[in-house]
Amino acid sequence: MAGSKSVVMAALVANGAIAILKFFGFLLTGSAAMLSETYHSISDTGNQVFLLIGIRFSERKRDRQHPFGYGKAQFFYSFLVSVFLFGIAGWESAKHGYSQLTSGGHGGGGQAGEAVEFLFISFQPPTWMDPLWVNYTVLLGAFVFETWALYKARAEMKRQIDRNNWSGYREAFRKTSDVTTLTALTEDTIALAGIVIALVGLFLEQQTGNPFFDRISALLIGIMLMGFALALAWENKRLLLGESLPADEEQRLRDVVMQNEYVTEIIGFRTVYFGPNEVLVFADLQFDPALDTESLDDEITALEAAMQDTNGDIRKVYVEPEL
Repeated sequence: MAGSKSVVMAALVANGAIAILKFFGFLLTGSAAMLSETYHSISDTGNQVFLLIGIRFSERKRDRQHPFGYGKAQFFYSFLVSVFLFGIAGWESAKHGYSQLTSGGHGGGGQAGEAVEFLFISFQPPTWMDPLWVNYTVLLGAFVFETWALYKARAEMKRQIDRNNWSGYREAFRKTSDVTTLTALTEDTIALAGIVIALVGLFLEQQTGNPFFDRISALLIGIMLMGFALALAWENKRLLLGESLPADEEQRLRDVVMQNEYVTEIIGFRTVYFGPNEVLVFADLQFDPALDTESLDDEITALEAAMQDTNGDIRKVYVEPEL
């Protein structure tokens, strides 16, 4: 939990500063790509706020209404991030870029587009300031900030990969229950890609004098954001619905159970995530009928300890003995 929180705090500081810088860059140039990147960074900043709320809420102690705690709060708030923040930011970015391409103007995009257009027209930069190089400076500075935030997120995810013996980031994306770190890692990666697209669009516009490249960059950034929103929402959905451990991890637990000489058959075996890195195990096991009650209790205790040693995410094991 502490690792996830430090990752989110680093991203919050970086994205808040970057959003201000990018918006200032848009005011100087009216660049469609820069406005899309502003939407992107605002959504990233809101993202971190939601994730911090999820972390804080999930730390509440269990009570009668929530006997297994509030761990799933992180899944819920990460889902909100994907739907409301990235989806909206991606849509606004794509809509603004499309409007630029079709209308040939600086505005478009409804009331929000008219509002930022008004600010752009009202703001007059000093004559000595080259707006284009300001945009370059802002984007390169944002690249440095995002690289730092990505380094923090990658370090935390790498720690989890090593702890779980996963093959790499692809397997971690499919199997991790730490959606907070997953969101931050993916967000920072997408942010760096967006900055590169915006830089390329500005450079090509400068070299050719054709604003098409800047506008198509805005559209591409929006599409990329919406694609990420869908992917992240899908990953959170599986955990919100109560996903079990991956099949290979569950099979390892089954093997541990069957290694016990007094277990004759596994009648039922279920696992479920009830929070990041928090798993419940339910096992209906048939034991040797020769076991007395005291020996049966000892074997159940031994099985619980063995499963928790096999997978450190297991918080509670419920064994139902069938004689």
